[in-house]
Amino acid sequence: MKKDLSIQKNTKPINKKTNPKLTWKTFSWALLMLLWVAIALIASQFVVSFILVSLLGVETVVQPVWSTLYSALVYILCLFLVIFIPWKLLKMKTNRDELGLTGLPTWTDIGLAPIGFIVYFILSMVVVALIMAILPNVNWDQAQDVGFQNLIYDTDKILAFVALVILAPIAEEIIFRGWLYGKIRSKMPAWLSILLVSILFGVMHGQWNVAVNVFCMSVVMCLLREITGTIWSSIMLHMLKNGVAFYFLFINPML
Repeated sequence: MKKDLSIQKNTKPINKKTNPKLTWKTFSWALLMLLWVAIALIASQFVVSFILVSLLGVETVVQPVWSTLYSALVYILCLFLVIFIPWKLLKMKTNRDELGLTGLPTWTDIGLAPIGFIVYFILSMVVVALIMAILPNVNWDQAQDVGFQNLIYDTDKILAFVALVILAPIAEEIIFRGWLYGKIRSKMPAWLSILLVSILFGVMHGQWNVAVNVFCMSVVMCLLREITGTIWSSIMLHMLKNGVAFYFLFINPML
């Protein structure tokens, strides 16, 4: 009976674990994890883009149906590189607890998503206001390149919606708040794990204004994982944020 209890303790959600001690060894290891995710994302985009452009040409690839396929292939390849390559080559096994995919979404997850959205929105406004006061020359009006243009038909908008509001949040949460946060958090304190993952998430979005915004969102989503032990609420928050952005970009851009 004691043996069964010890096994259960070892499989508790990530937010129930005590804060590991920070050392230079664990910090260096965390930086390698961050670098690996960045390399996997960049490599996936390059490989998929090269193949599609070589086969179809630039003018065809930018069409909504192919942009959606591009997004799906990039995320599939990136998930493969991030999760399975370290698993096979370095024996770095990953379980559902580390990915934050245990169980099914609960009412708590559903309720925390809109609350997290409000917190993220307020945090983002405060941080942007502070940075604007310090760096007034930064262009905060730069439009984000979401990979979709000229959505003329309803089918085009549906495809863009699938890519931006469904595929992107699920894949990015598994990669960042799932695999990456799970690995780093298992060996580092929560505050530093949140900071490192959120910085990378912001940097990978490129533009200053977008990077700051998604950094704040990542902080909140990492906190949601700490609270719930899963990434279900962060996936829903991410979908909510992308859904709102999608509406203002493609449904009612005049607002």
